[in-house]
Amino acid sequence: MSTTLKRSKDRKVTNAVNPKGTAAFIANTFGLPSGKNYSCPGATEVCELICYAGKLEIIYKGVRDVLTHNFDTLQSLDQAGMAEALSGMVADFKADSVKRGADLLFRIHWDGDFFSDDYASAWVAVVREHSDVQFWVYTRVVSAAVMIHKAALPNLSLYFSADSANAPIAAMLKKTYGMNLAWLAENFQTGQAALKELTGKPGAKCPENAGRLPLISAEGSACVRCGLCVFGKADVVFSRSKK
Repeated sequence: MSTTLKRSKDRKVTNAVNPKGTAAFIANTFGLPSGKNYSCPGATEVCELICYAGKLEIIYKGVRDVLTHNFDTLQSLDQAGMAEALSGMVADFKADSVKRGADLLFRIHWDGDFFSDDYASAWVAVVREHSDVQFWVYTRVVSAAVMIHKAALPNLSLYFSADSANAPIAAMLKKTYGMNLAWLAENFQTGQAALKELTGKPGAKCPENAGRLPLISAEGSACVRCGLCVFGKADVVFSRSKK
């Protein structure tokens, strides 16, 4: 089996867009198949119900094939092997970015999550190795979140993905570690109220999710233009209804 991992292009997070501002030039994210039977041991009933990435897996066979390839490849490797494969993928991303003069910004997991502690440890090693890349990631896996937080990686922005189903865990992580939270709710009002009760502050609305920034434009992707999550500036709220 080939141990080459496959990156994905995502218009919302890409670090380079075409001149018309309609498509991603560079694949700067990595994905795995979603769900508790695959890479999401921390999935809640809330996120499973509305998982947009999981829906794309069903609609597009090619997407599912890429994610499954990545998952199967990683599961066939030990921790050192996973780190080597992931590092090679990031090195390819860096080469593409340098060629186009794009900022070195990489999102870990546009789909999927840390399916094991060994896998999370492999990413810690890769982020540390590629210190010139700014990474960002959301996770619902408590052990991975704590491990990554304790690694104190200056070039990684970490968010624990929270909702009404795992609110007590989110509260513990915020109180114990000061961890950034990405809160998912039916609407912004509910999400901000929950965050304010938990932290004393309502958190920021994702500007793309709220309709204040386009997904992609000639000025860049929404996430890169905003920078809130990319650089871990504050807790953030996402709305299922976009209201």
